Amino acid sequence: HTRTFNTIDWVREKSKDRDRHREVRRTGHPPPPPSSHRRHRLTSCALAGGIDIAAHWLTDMKEGLCLVGFWFNHEHCCWTSNETTFQERDRCPQWQSWAEIMTGTSEGALAYFVNYLMFLVWALLFALLAVTLVRAFAPYACGSGIPEIKTILSGFIIRGYLGKWTLIIKTITLVLAVSSGLSLGKEGPLVHVACCCANILCHLFTKYRKNEAKRREVLSAAAAVGVSVAFGAPIGGVLFSLEEVSYYFPLKTLWRSFFAALVAAFTLRSINPFGNSRLVLFYVEFHAPWHLVELGPFILLGIFGGLWGALFIRANIAWCRIRKSTRLGHYPVTEVLVVTALTGMLAYPNSYTRMGGAELISELFNDCSLLDSSQLCGYKQSNSTSGAGVGNGLADRPAGVGLYAALWQLALALVFKMMITVITFGMKVPSGLFIPSMAVGAIAGRLLGVGMEQLAYYNHDSAIFRGWCSPGADCITPGLYAMVGAAACLGGVTRMTVSLVVIMFELTGGLEYIVPLMAATMTSKWVADAFGREGIYEAHIRLNGYPFLEPKEEFQHSSLTADVMRPRRSDPPLAVLTQEGMTVEEVEALVESTHYSGFPVVVSQDSHRLVGFVLRRDLLISIDNARKRQEGVVGASQVVFTEHSPAPADDAPPPLRLRGIVDLSPFTVTDHTPMDITVDIFRKLGLRQCLVTHNGKLLGIITKKDILKHMANDCQQRPRLHPLQLKPLPLRHPSVAPLRWEEEEEEEEEEENTSWHT
Repeated sequence: HTRTFNTIDWVREKSKDRDRHREVRRTGHPPPPPSSHRRHRLTSCALAGGIDIAAHWLTDMKEGLCLVGFWFNHEHCCWTSNETTFQERDRCPQWQSWAEIMTGTSEGALAYFVNYLMFLVWALLFALLAVTLVRAFAPYACGSGIPEIKTILSGFIIRGYLGKWTLIIKTITLVLAVSSGLSLGKEGPLVHVACCCANILCHLFTKYRKNEAKRREVLSAAAAVGVSVAFGAPIGGVLFSLEEVSYYFPLKTLWRSFFAALVAAFTLRSINPFGNSRLVLFYVEFHAPWHLVELGPFILLGIFGGLWGALFIRANIAWCRIRKSTRLGHYPVTEVLVVTALTGMLAYPNSYTRMGGAELISELFNDCSLLDSSQLCGYKQSNSTSGAGVGNGLADRPAGVGLYAALWQLALALVFKMMITVITFGMKVPSGLFIPSMAVGAIAGRLLGVGMEQLAYYNHDSAIFRGWCSPGADCITPGLYAMVGAAACLGGVTRMTVSLVVIMFELTGGLEYIVPLMAATMTSKWVADAFGREGIYEAHIRLNGYPFLEPKEEFQHSSLTADVMRPRRSDPPLAVLTQEGMTVEEVEALVESTHYSGFPVVVSQDSHRLVGFVLRRDLLISIDNARKRQEGVVGASQVVFTEHSPAPADDAPPPLRLRGIVDLSPFTVTDHTPMDITVDIFRKLGLRQCLVTHNGKLLGIITKKDILKHMANDCQQRPRLHPLQLKPLPLRHPSVAPLRWEEEEEEEEEEENTSWHT
């Protein structure tokens, strides 16, 4: 278990891969076929399609049942019915509500109460199953998983987080959590699911199993696949992995991710989980062009998105700290059930909060047509605008009673979604943040869009609208405002920019609306950054204390490497090996008395001139092999790290030459190197540690752990890096002692079926 909560050395892993390539060229054996990429794409797509279909079925089960087959959801049940009408397209005799099944009627107070009760019962049952499975079998299956994926891709190792049990339990409980009606989405957790598939399949190939850096290249492609299958946006998925998740993203990983997303999109199209013969999650067709004057409302939506993002991050992190520091964190099942009951009771009376998040966003993105019976299309019919206006859409019309009622419901839904999402994200169930954030923005955008539409209708002769909005024309598209608002709020929470615009473009197919999306997204990021530069994922990384050097964060301090390195003045001297003069017993005693992953090699204890660096693991293996295979090696044998060993005395045992395991070119900086340069070196090279010298003399060592502590202390924050508080609850073994993370511990085989509480 010593490899858990450890960091990898990117430079050493890349060197191992180069050595493997040289061996392949020397021996002539071809490398194993890279079929793990292809297999994990297909596996991820199959799981994503199954999750979509199962979630739709269980969500509809809360409201009723299909008489011709209980395995059909509402839409599929009514597909073959010939008795549906345009006014009630979602009604058919084959589908009956629970009130109709139990009482024989769908009208009246009793029918409403029965439907209300069954809605709550099913929601509580789904939530109970989800949190129980997570707690009992795979505690790592909770949350969205993106903060941990970001940390893993930066070189951190969390045993079991991408294991088989996590994949199985997260797939099952994700369906249950989404179906329970909680304010969460499945898109973020699908990134975790895709990375689990990739990690498991990587263990089938030596190239990826024995090289952590190569495995993380596959995981970067898997993150792109996760977003691709979640939204049906392959290009946006690649950019999401590049911009938001990946730490090391070379050019070959870019095109491999692109190919992986292509295969994922093709497979998802074949499965057709959305049932609309299209790839994207939300498909809309806007026909009216936008005008330059509308950039003002779009920027207002960006401001709202930035404010909402900053408010949500602060409120959610504060609530998560309360959960960690109080007794609330000891009762995750009770918390989930209480939040589910509260969500169900408040959501059912409002039709816009009762429906699922993806269904709500699709309704808000919709552009009204002649045959649309939605309450959002409850306009009055007037003689002057009875026909179609400019383009293929309907002309702007005065709002009717139905639309005003829908606006009031949307306003209440906006307040409800903003409040309930704060306490939902971070509970012990799989929970994504994409859909809830987009729902908040889509509601605000639709409200503003309808307001702009009515303003244009009643003031088409004013100076603002006179030039481009004539009477009887289709001037304002409220669905476009909903789309822009969704992008603004999601950008404010996650701080995505390029990938978000591309995802929204692929979602809707609206190429001509890229400029409004860009304006709102950039405004949202600027406003949110004014209150704090951290997105929600970076905030949760800091909250959990993961060793993550944020590439976007600027190092503002003027300290030197000597201020951060170890040992400090009050610390014991640095543990080193000398190139001559130490016996096998002394080396073994030094290794046993410390827990460091490696030791500097110096000329002597007096000069401390740096020779190189030797890994603890290589040192132990070499000594053990020498005792077994080399005659005469005993505890009194001298350990020599030089190329030519000195002549031994006549009665002395033969020396042990270990020159071959010494890294003669370790990364070094001087004690006067500014810390901002040192931080850049660690970020760009992915170093685990670096030696500090002065005129060739070894002074100390600086690790990623030291840098993170220094940055946190200088910012007067809680240190980012600390021993993780682990509850001793492994899979099926509740009596195992808790783990403790040490930065210098030795690395062993990673993949285990054990999952741990964080």
